[in-house]
Amino acid sequence: MEKRIINYETMLRVARAISHSRDPEEVALMTVESIKTALGAKACALFLFNRKTNELKLATSFGLSETYINKGPVSALRSIAQSLEDGPVAIYDVMDDPRIQYPNEAAQEGIASILSVPIVVGGRLIGAIRVYTAEPWEFALDDVNFVQALAQIAGGAINMARYVKGLKSSIEVLKTMQEVQTHRATRRTPYEGVPVSVASELRDEKL
Repeated sequence: MEKRIINYETMLRVARAISHSRDPEEVALMTVESIKTALGAKACALFLFNRKTNELKLATSFGLSETYINKGPVSALRSIAQSLEDGPVAIYDVMDDPRIQYPNEAAQEGIASILSVPIVVGGRLIGAIRVYTAEPWEFALDDVNFVQALAQIAGGAINMARYVKGLKSSIEVLKTMQEVQTHRATRRTPYEGVPVSVASELRDEKL
């Protein structure tokens, strides 16, 4: 992951595209792809919170292997739980932090650091976004603010989809998705699923 200056005009374009979508699967995918690409991270995932089981259920991810995704249930009480209560939490070394639920699996996946940002809508927790890096990384305030902004936009869009579909919870929105798919860089181009105008901006930033 390289240090880079985030173009906030690009952030606004991504946020606008997300907010205009009424398809929760498209919103989730667009969010994780945009964050991974803009930050130059290894991977990004969006989870929705199931209050009945106290688990974080994967909505979509970009850059993670199926092996890592299928490692086991993600407990909201054991997996960086502090970020769901107090706000963003950055883990510098996944192998040396008790807040990581699956440290060995993370190391095998090639993950060094993780940023966890809650998705909160109307004061109510509905999920979390997690950014994964391949090398130890100290996330800058701009990185955190960028992810928080898109988490807020994505949360609002997912919540709107819930109202439109007459559903009771964000987990029911997740259940309406045809299939929980994983999206790896080996299967998709980095900009697939992102509006052309946004993709070109993100690509220009990398040059």
